[in-house]
Amino acid sequence: MTFDPTEPDLSPDEVEDLVDERIASEDVVLFMKGDARMPQCGYSKKAVALLQQYLGPDGVETVDTLQNLEAFREALNEHSGWETIPQTFVDGEFIGGSDILEELHERGELAEKLGVDPDSVEFGGDASGGSSGDVEAPF
Repeated sequence: MTFDPTEPDLSPDEVEDLVDERIASEDVVLFMKGDARMPQCGYSKKAVALLQQYLGPDGVETVDTLQNLEAFREALNEHSGWETIPQTFVDGEFIGGSDILEELHERGELAEKLGVDPDSVEFGGDASGGSSGDVEAPF
């Protein structure tokens, strides 16, 4: 058996089932390019860093959409009306991508959306690895 990097790891039906299951079962799920330890785009890196600031490193479930990007775009579009990646869902509700997360953070509304006490959140830096309280794109 040979490895074909252009062959999707998951079929469109498997992707649809995975998206439906994760949105229904996870408190917070981020559909992203790559995973929390190795994001594969700047927007995914920013989104996961913001969520981890509020929820800790294990507080957000991530799903790597690169397993079949086009199928994930289609399946997510059914839930959110958006095809862009990353996408964040909290308690089954579509919240947005990295830009929306950043806006909510800047307005002081992200903690409430994530269901965490804002006083319990410690901001030790930004999503790009800097030391300010502002979150900037990591590219």
